[in-house]
Amino acid sequence: MSSTPQKKMPATPREALGPTIWEIVIAGEKEFTIGRPSETDKMLTHPDVLNDITYNENMPYWAEIWPSARMLAKFLIKEQFTPNQKTLEIGCGLGLVGVIGLHKGLNVTFSDYDATALEFAAENARANGFENFATMQIDWRNVPDDLSFPLILASDLVYEPGNVDPLLKMIAKVLAPDGLCLMTDQDRIPAQLLRETLDKSGFVYTTQVLKAGLPGGIRHKGTLYTIRKG
Repeated sequence: MSSTPQKKMPATPREALGPTIWEIVIAGEKEFTIGRPSETDKMLTHPDVLNDITYNENMPYWAEIWPSARMLAKFLIKEQFTPNQKTLEIGCGLGLVGVIGLHKGLNVTFSDYDATALEFAAENARANGFENFATMQIDWRNVPDDLSFPLILASDLVYEPGNVDPLLKMIAKVLAPDGLCLMTDQDRIPAQLLRETLDKSGFVYTTQVLKAGLPGGIRHKGTLYTIRKG
């Protein structure tokens, strides 16, 4: 059976991003170095980025360290995992969550729709001393058939209602039968749709309130979804 035709996968031009800013992110008592683009406010004026937004409906949300990523990082740093457990970070962006996973001894594959996001995730992994990881460019609507992971990590991916259905279908397809998905969300407007779709999709899940923020700055509240197949 042939796969669904796939539109061209994006790669945000490096010249649209400006120099890299290196930020210290604290998770638990550990510090991690995360690089991010310095000119995210200007990138939306770059013609290639504008074209991708117009024709592919692809906003470059990946270029920020979002509060939900900090929440999941803070949660993961305290957890214990099976050493070298095969793990997929969905929509990795800058890769903070996957870097924490590497620190915890997980075998991490960073995945994102944007190839430049994967470059940043890889650079951030290496900046924190990790070399044993993989990257994979994935369109949620056209996921390879041979993927299976016992652990999936995801943060701040349901910022638009249209993301909910393809995201959960991907998780259903990729999550191993006895696997676990840990997903954090900042409780934006689509959160209600997320819960309704989780219920209808046959997942078993629990929720937990989390908070995270910059040291001395604003703390954001969100939700951790612990998801398994029913």
